[in-house]
Amino acid sequence: MFTQEESTPVTNIKIKKILISQSRPDSDKSPYFDLERKHNLELVFFPFIKLEGITAKEFRQQKIDLSKFSSVIFTSRNAIDHFFRMCEEVKRNIDQETKYFCITEAVGLYLQKFILYRKRKVFFGADGTNKSLFDVINKHKENEQFLYVCSENQQDNDIVSWLKNHKCDFKLAFMYRSVSNNIKPVLEENKFDVICFFTPSGIKSLLDSLPDYKQNGTAIGAFGENTTKAVVEAGLNVAIKAPIPQAPSMVSALDKYLSEQTKKNA
Repeated sequence: MFTQEESTPVTNIKIKKILISQSRPDSDKSPYFDLERKHNLELVFFPFIKLEGITAKEFRQQKIDLSKFSSVIFTSRNAIDHFFRMCEEVKRNIDQETKYFCITEAVGLYLQKFILYRKRKVFFGADGTNKSLFDVINKHKENEQFLYVCSENQQDNDIVSWLKNHKCDFKLAFMYRSVSNNIKPVLEENKFDVICFFTPSGIKSLLDSLPDYKQNGTAIGAFGENTTKAVVEAGLNVAIKAPIPQAPSMVSALDKYLSEQTKKNA
């Protein structure tokens, strides 16, 4: 299935099977299943990475007092889960006036699981890009102490660089790490027309399992600027990008792409 041929972008093919590099949604009401029915195709869910929480002992070695920060930056729901897990494990209460800056509205709304959600304390970018997040942070950065919660091996260097260049008072807080899953069996046993990635770690997992992987016409979807960058750096082509104004989620980006393919094949 995998050859040494040059990677080429996918064009005008009938999409039959899509690999989503995440766990299968818990709810049957997920929009992914609406997409599956609408376009009469098969979705396969398989997480390319697994996350391991950093222990409280490991976190204490970073010498971070969680109660000292007035603002927290989140770029994923996983970061939120591990932040509040760590707060509980090290027995630190978070001030009710803490501000939260999130990469998307969906990430921001996820905070409702842990806090009393108040719009004046939760901020998010307009379109899911780093730039829109920076625009929001820039309006509030005076006199704020930011805690950027991220993976030990996958922090966003663009965010770090922006915070440094704009003289923000900030600290990185590593609370989890990503570990590659063995995805070789699922890729060797199936022919996927589309593979969707959500993090740079997903790309790393692909190359860890299949160092000589070639695209060979498979369309690749990438969620987020950093994931797109990782795909390109791996020598692969991106056919589906999200979030963008016309497609704020991977589901909507896939729907848009599949509809365009249907029109081309009509």
